[in-house]
Amino acid sequence: MAQATERLQRYLEDELGECRSEDVERRLDELGTLEAALGRDQVEAELDVVSALANETRYTLVRVLVAAGEELCVCELNAVVDVSESGLSHALSKLVDAGLAEGRKDGRWKMYRATNRAVALVTVVEGSVSGGAAGGANGGGIGNTSGGE
Repeated sequence: MAQATERLQRYLEDELGECRSEDVERRLDELGTLEAALGRDQVEAELDVVSALANETRYTLVRVLVAAGEELCVCELNAVVDVSESGLSHALSKLVDAGLAEGRKDGRWKMYRATNRAVALVTVVEGSVSGGAAGGANGGGIGNTSGGE
């Protein structure tokens, strides 16, 4: 922590032109308040959701469920991802635990659908990517008419 405090002091000196120990203490208090406002439980809950998406199989499943806009059977989902039945079951269980999918029994079949949380997260991720590098090498993207008439 001493190294972080020294670095903060150097930063404040650059920003303020001078820095007293009171300046460092006040800033450390402000930063502590910010950290406390986050709440450890909230951060852990958010990390559970994000980590559930940080796997190609699980992210693909969420994207398919969101795109479908309706319930899909496990057998339909299994046709989309190249994993074993137990791998699929584990992935879906993790998505349900993270609140990204909901499952229900329908006779012999298990059906899954995306939750509102999943729709919101996929929308944000798509928006953050499609506005940047996804436009392609020509800088265009969907609806690009440059280079034409």
